[in-house]
Amino acid sequence: MRDRLADRRLYLCTGDRPDLESFIAACIRGGVDIVQLRDKDLDARPLLERARLALRVCRGLGVPFLLNDRPDLALEVGADGVHVGQDDAPPELCRRILGPDAVIGFSTHAPGEWDAASENAADYLSAGPVVATPTKPGRTGTGLDYLRHAAASPETRPWFVTGGATPASVPGMAAAGARRFVVVRWLTQSTEPEAAARALRTAIDTALDRSVSS
Repeated sequence: MRDRLADRRLYLCTGDRPDLESFIAACIRGGVDIVQLRDKDLDARPLLERARLALRVCRGLGVPFLLNDRPDLALEVGADGVHVGQDDAPPELCRRILGPDAVIGFSTHAPGEWDAASENAADYLSAGPVVATPTKPGRTGTGLDYLRHAAASPETRPWFVTGGATPASVPGMAAAGARRFVVVRWLTQSTEPEAAARALRTAIDTALDRSVSS
């Protein structure tokens, strides 16, 4: 699973919602190729139930499923991995809990955090949010310079940009060095998530194809 991360381009991060099953399926049909369930409000038992549902959808459609913050619950559910942040369980502990084959992601928000993560046990990093986002209350946007810092670093693991991915913003992010994109609001606030995912995936593929040919 870890070896396939480099080929992933569009990463959905979503909270729980009444239509979780059909929403995730629609996003995947539109081009999402990795899914994370991130819900800060659910207690452990209901989160396990919703995570199992999301995992079934992802497995049925052939994309990895990750759980946010909780390696213990990821283990119980049988998720493909976990994503943790600066204040969560460290990647090394996640690795001990989940084993060598699990996917572990780690958030960074500033050059110092990015550089400090260079030797941790994560399989991929995230960089952002480029613009302020309600999913990270109180955190200001990093701007595109942070993506340039990440792209210019010697880091060889895949990394995903967070915060503000839309068809309009993707070309600028790609020009700054981003190759993989986390999406939240563009899909979670859409009334037609499959079409919205397809539009975003098309923008990503077009921007990356241009960067390769230039």
